[in-house]
Amino acid sequence: QVQLVESGGGLVQTGAPLRLSCAASGRSFSSYAMGWFRQAPGKEREFVAAISRSGTNTYYADSVKGRFTISRDNAKNTETLQMNSLKPEDTAVYYCAAAFPSCGACVTSTPEWYAYWGQGTQVTVSS
Repeated sequence: QVQLVESGGGLVQTGAPLRLSCAASGRSFSSYAMGWFRQAPGKEREFVAAISRSGTNTYYADSVKGRFTISRDNAKNTETLQMNSLKPEDTAVYYCAAAFPSCGACVTSTPEWYAYWGQGTQVTVSS
């Protein structure tokens, strides 16, 4: 089991940066590949970014590539999503997630591979 708590959401203007954090507790954080997803009102949940257990490999949705950076600190049990050049279409509730241990070193955009989810943090980008 692992518990995830996101923080750092808020209201920002177009073009501004924002940094989301995800604090993990429970079993060894380094055992889990991690990811970020988001869900806008009236839309389905969508993949944002993923990172391997060691942090060596990352994977991004095309919509955020070049603007967002995912990272992790296994010593501090934290995952971070640095978001730059935010756009109104980035407005959503952002969720961090930990993959099933069987995912191994995978880096995946498939929600079904994620076993644990945080409660989400709201990001609103005004135009």
